[in-house]
Amino acid sequence: MNNENKQTPILINQQDSIDEFLRFAHENLDPVQDFLTNYECAIMEIETKFNVLNARFSIKYDGNPIESIHTRLKSWDSIIGKLNRKHLPFSLESISKNIFDVAGVRVVCSFVDDIYTLADCLLSQDDIHLIEKKDYIKHPKENGYRSLHLIVEVPIFTENGPKKMPVEIQLRTIAMDFWASLEHKLRYKKNLNDEQLKRLSNEMMYCADRSAELDDRMNRVHDELKKEN
Repeated sequence: MNNENKQTPILINQQDSIDEFLRFAHENLDPVQDFLTNYECAIMEIETKFNVLNARFSIKYDGNPIESIHTRLKSWDSIIGKLNRKHLPFSLESISKNIFDVAGVRVVCSFVDDIYTLADCLLSQDDIHLIEKKDYIKHPKENGYRSLHLIVEVPIFTENGPKKMPVEIQLRTIAMDFWASLEHKLRYKKNLNDEQLKRLSNEMMYCADRSAELDDRMNRVHDELKKEN
């Protein structure tokens, strides 16, 4: 990664950001690929940790708390856009220091209690360092969005030794994930007028409240069944 440190930061405006990056990437293929691979390795580390926790919980409680795990690397368009919005220089070093959600892991759980249990178990591991925590379950966003967000630092082991990498983790119930998926589609609809957007936003807020109520009810059922067992 020595080439990375020698790169002069490039300030990119919105119009030519993609072209600038393509030229940068073409001229620096090795450091760019190495940069992305580090984040991919960090994703694998976190995904493995959740798979292990899921297996252990299956043995202990006769049930899996995790319904599914989804991973992604942030697109270069999104990274460049975020750098532009924050008025940051475009360089691999700048991304490393300022953008902590390049690597993302989304964990979909059956019950709300499972979310907090898994988060506590992950954060108790001595190689995991918590950078930031945002609880949008207890404190939903204005549009009704609910999820537990964690940004953690996890070590990966490279040919040059260990390296700490940030990963954004989102933990949601099935209902939260379903709602967020629909809200995302609504947000990017370009052919809706203001009246339609307002009406549909109100409808989505109603759905978010009903989804939260469903999660609460299912959680109570789950608690009662655990007591019986």
